[in-house]
Amino acid sequence: MAPMGIRLSPLGMAVFCLLGLGVLYHLYSGFLAGRFAFFMLSEPAAGGPETPPGSAPGGAVDLRELLAVSVLAAVRGGEEVKRVREGNVLNAKAKGKTREGAEEQLTTGDLLSNRRMFYLLKGAFPAVQINSEERVDTADQETVSWDRSIPEEIKQKIQPKEVPAESVTVWIDPLDATQEYTEDLRQYVTTMVCVAVNGKPVIGVIHKPFSSYTAWAMVDGGSNVKARSSYNEKTPRIIVSRSHAGKVEQVARQTFGNKTVIIPAGGAGYKVLALLDVPEKNQEEADVYIHVTYIKKWDICAGNAVLRALGGHMTTLTGEEISYTGSDGNEGGLIASINMNHKALIEKLPDLEKTSHK
Repeated sequence: MAPMGIRLSPLGMAVFCLLGLGVLYHLYSGFLAGRFAFFMLSEPAAGGPETPPGSAPGGAVDLRELLAVSVLAAVRGGEEVKRVREGNVLNAKAKGKTREGAEEQLTTGDLLSNRRMFYLLKGAFPAVQINSEERVDTADQETVSWDRSIPEEIKQKIQPKEVPAESVTVWIDPLDATQEYTEDLRQYVTTMVCVAVNGKPVIGVIHKPFSSYTAWAMVDGGSNVKARSSYNEKTPRIIVSRSHAGKVEQVARQTFGNKTVIIPAGGAGYKVLALLDVPEKNQEEADVYIHVTYIKKWDICAGNAVLRALGGHMTTLTGEEISYTGSDGNEGGLIASINMNHKALIEKLPDLEKTSHK
C-alpha cells in the first residue's frame, strides 16, 4: 500500500503563520516596553526634578556642592542655637559624663540645630554617611530642602570635584561649647560641619551664630579665611580647654619657658579660629592649640580640615594623623599649629601624651 501524503491547505498555512507572528509580537513588545520603562526611570524627565547626588550606592558627589550645603547647614543650625539662647528656653539637662567626670550638657539648642543640619545635609546627599554629636530622632523628622544654589564666593574659588559617595563621611557638631552656651559665654559657641574623604578631612566649616561669622575651607581648593602672619615660637600663646588649663599650664611652662601665655577657652571651633586671621572682636589669638585628653571627632574634624587647607597641622600629641572613620573618638589628644615647625612642637611635648587617654 502506498504511503499516504499529508497536504496542508493554503488557508491553514496562513493561519499558522499569523499565530506564530502574534506570539512573537507579544513577547518582543513586552521586552521593548520593559526596556523603555527602564530608560524612562533611569533618566530624569525634561524639566523634572534631578536625582540628588549620592542618592544611590556607587554614585558620585561633587565636593563643591557639598561645601555649599555644609555652609548653609552650619548657618541654619546656628540660627536655631541663637534663637533658643536669646529666648532663654535652653531646657538644659545632663546627658552623661565625660571621662574626667564632668557632666555633659544637652539643650534645646543642641537638638533643634542638630535636626536642622542633619536633615538638610541628608536631603541633599541621601547616600552619604553623616555622623552627628546628637542622636537623630526619626519620629521628629524634618523636611529641609536645598535649592542647589552655590554662593558666588564658592563658585569663584572652588572648582567642581567629584568623589565616590561611599568614600565620604560628614561630621556634624550642631553646638560646640554647650557648657559655655549654658553660661551665656556666647563668643565660644560655634556650629560646625566637616567632610572627610577616605578618612581625611577635606572640607571644614566653622560658624559663629552670635556674630554671623563663617570660616570655610577646602583642601586643594580654596578658603575664605587666612592664617595669621606673626607668631612667636619662643614664647607661644597656647590655647587650651578651660577645664584642662591647670593640667597643661605647668608642663607647657616647663617646655616653652616661663613667659608662655596660657589661654583658657571653650569650644574646639573657637580654639582653631584663634590660630587664624579672623575679623572678630571677641576672638582671642593663639599660636598653638593643645588638648590633652580624649576628644570626639565632630569637635575637631572641621578645624582639622581648615588647617590642612591653609597648610597647617592638627595631629595627636605624638604626631599621628587623625583618621575620621571608624569610632567617633580620638584617644591621642591633639596639638594644632599653622606656619610653625609642627614636628619641633611635638618633640617638646613628651609628657602630655601620657594623659591623653584618660
